[in-house]
Amino acid sequence: MNILIAIQGSYGQRILENITKRCPSDWQIESVFIPVDLPYIIDEPREHLPESLPRADLLIFLSESQNAPQLIPDLIPMTGAQGVIVPIENSAWMSLGLKGQIREALDGIGVVSVFPKNFCTLTDKTYGYGNRAEPYESTIISEFATHFGRPEFTIHVNKETGIIEDIEVLRCSPCGSTYHGVEKTIGKHVDEALPTAGLICMQFPCLASMAMEQIDKGFYNTLMHLSGQIFNERMLPHLEPYLSEEGKAAVADHEERER
Repeated sequence: MNILIAIQGSYGQRILENITKRCPSDWQIESVFIPVDLPYIIDEPREHLPESLPRADLLIFLSESQNAPQLIPDLIPMTGAQGVIVPIENSAWMSLGLKGQIREALDGIGVVSVFPKNFCTLTDKTYGYGNRAEPYESTIISEFATHFGRPEFTIHVNKETGIIEDIEVLRCSPCGSTYHGVEKTIGKHVDEALPTAGLICMQFPCLASMAMEQIDKGFYNTLMHLSGQIFNERMLPHLEPYLSEEGKAAVADHEERER
């Protein structure tokens, strides 16, 4: 699979480096830098893009400004991409109106687009969190999401001691924080791992927004804290059978405070 990753700054650079490092050997990763100093309304998109771009099956657009997403539809004829991922790590970078315009433009030319908020909510079938998760159908995006998106693990716990002896990452967050969290969690007792693991994941550091917003029905938090919560939620089913009563109470108390 050929992937073109459009970046604007440190957030995109980190994701580009992690995907390049951990992707399957038969994937080809290319990148393009999108200018930060774009006009509020982009009348001539091609003036802000390279003359040519490599062909790609999948476009990942990592915007760090509210104007840059206007360029997305013009990248499609230049690359031939049949799938587009536009993560939303800061709602200020993607208004609902602009998101709708981009989706409509891409639908009109037969290109599937997904807008995961956060990027680490993406799976091979859905994107988004909780009741706001949306399904999609794209073999190209699904292939990418088999390897990158919402963290998935296999966890080995010593039944006698409750110590986490090993964690195999089956799918990692695109930014690489999953591996950071896993490395710091191995060797801990299960009662100590949750909810600490999610905090460790956030300290990577997570580059998602710290602005409070509605994440799901009746659930308000920051997108940064959501990334840590997702990490904890994906670990919990593996660790819950080994938790002490005190550990279960601590997890329940944390979940209640987060809600």
